[in-house]
Amino acid sequence: METHASKTVFGRTIAELKAHAPFTFAGTLTGIALLLIVVLGGVPRAWSEGMFWAAHPAHVFLSALVTAGIYKRYSRGKLWATLVVGYVGCIGIATLSDCIIPFLGEVLLGLPHCHVHAGFIEMWWLINPLAAAGIAVAYFRPKTKIPHAGHVLLSTWASLFHMTMALGDDTGILTLMMIPVFLFLAVWVPCCTSDIVFPLLFARE
Repeated sequence: METHASKTVFGRTIAELKAHAPFTFAGTLTGIALLLIVVLGGVPRAWSEGMFWAAHPAHVFLSALVTAGIYKRYSRGKLWATLVVGYVGCIGIATLSDCIIPFLGEVLLGLPHCHVHAGFIEMWWLINPLAAAGIAVAYFRPKTKIPHAGHVLLSTWASLFHMTMALGDDTGILTLMMIPVFLFLAVWVPCCTSDIVFPLLFARE
């Protein structure tokens, strides 16, 4: 039998997912548009690499705002608890969304330059302080909707540029059709489920 607490967490989760769903859809559409620009415009891989390393750190910051903000809104957690939940959530989610899922897509599609990145290791001096800054802001001002809108856009773009870095000179129709599928998975599953469900798992009444 479900407890009152489990029903309450479930209700919160559904409400947050519904509230943030439009941002996910809009983010996916912008990703498709950017993909067409990159492929049809013959944009070099170096540009995609630069854009990835711009979008990924910004994504981490906004992910920290959302993850820590959701936790703080639905709990009375102390600063150390908000820090732990926010850091594990934002770093894990951003790495999964921006790096691991796109890399799996690159491997499955057989892209010629596939390579996995780990921003919190490769650029630890930038990523980790941004995560801490996002958590600190969320602790005092736990707002989630507007940061999540930007978070979804940046996650979509970071995931996209991770994949376009792996493209070769000739990109087939099947690849163009499948990349948006991986973009959707990279955004919806980590950003709109884990960002919300993960912190609520640790939240108390």
